[in-house]
Amino acid sequence: MLPPMNKPIRILVVGCGNMGASHATAYHQMPEFEISGLVSRGDSKLRLQEKLGSPYPLFEDFDTALAESQSDAVCISTYPDTHEDFACKAMQAGCHVFLEKPLAYSISGAERILAVAKETAKKVVVGYILRHHPSWIRFIEEAQKLGKPLVMRMNLNQQSQGYMWDVHRNLMKTLSPIVDCGVHYIDVMCQMTRSKPVWVSAIGARLSEEISTDNYNYGQLQIRFEDGSVGWYEAGWGPMISETAFFIKDVMGPKGAVSIVAKNAASAGQSDQIDSHTKTESLLVHHADLNEKQLFAKKDEWIDLKDEPSHQELCNREQAYFLQAIREDLDLKDHLDDALNSLKIAFACDESVKTGKGVSL
Repeated sequence: MLPPMNKPIRILVVGCGNMGASHATAYHQMPEFEISGLVSRGDSKLRLQEKLGSPYPLFEDFDTALAESQSDAVCISTYPDTHEDFACKAMQAGCHVFLEKPLAYSISGAERILAVAKETAKKVVVGYILRHHPSWIRFIEEAQKLGKPLVMRMNLNQQSQGYMWDVHRNLMKTLSPIVDCGVHYIDVMCQMTRSKPVWVSAIGARLSEEISTDNYNYGQLQIRFEDGSVGWYEAGWGPMISETAFFIKDVMGPKGAVSIVAKNAASAGQSDQIDSHTKTESLLVHHADLNEKQLFAKKDEWIDLKDEPSHQELCNREQAYFLQAIREDLDLKDHLDDALNSLKIAFACDESVKTGKGVSL
């Protein structure tokens, strides 16, 4: 049972690193939520508690925290191999769940989360942050005006060192960059085409001895859609990754093209800055129409985007949606089906890297 509308939703924050800290900051600022505890195995919960300036209960162990915190909801921002276990336990304990992407470490794990959500009638919102970004929403809308087929070109390479290289190495114990990050951009491509992916191919390279031999820290995937559209996405992590290959978000169709032009976000030294991962700043729309002289009939159009939220503001919007889903009993079936679909495509790409073969979907 939820608390009355005039009482805040008690939420347990599990994982206090980058995304967990941002989500906790959102809850701390929103009177509709009350943090019931911070959970992490290391010192990140202490740093987060100090940052927030409130003596929230601290826990080392998820099971203990879930049993003792009397929570109405749980925010899970831990490594993907814990998502299935934590999310299912939380729902079975009567809690709604906000779950960072990807949905789970495996397709079977993701399907189990969806099954438990249906069985318990609990809300599960997956952290697809770009779905809450007004500029990315506009980018998708402009792409849908270009006709079919579409050619979609995107990447997010991250040159990392120090703490972030530790984070990336830990992530790669379970998932590759094209799965962990790729689900975002696969989801965007599916929204742009509104078509079914039918075939994928991918390549990858292991550029560090610090990564297990069965994984890789650079990957590129290609997707073919039923309507003839195609897309590629690349992602790399590590100290050897090129800064110049950081920011490409570009779509072409029969009627022209639309590109994200992030002048500041795409400049040198920005690939490890989390705000720059979603930064858009401007869209450049190119029209393919030619006049009688076979010259362009229309000038390129700049769309300067005024509502350009920071990373923290985007997390705030995600949590506002989570609140709405709980309070207004939103139907999240399509939301979860899309999260599962993009994960299935990403895992098919991972299979292609490891087998050297294309995969039909």
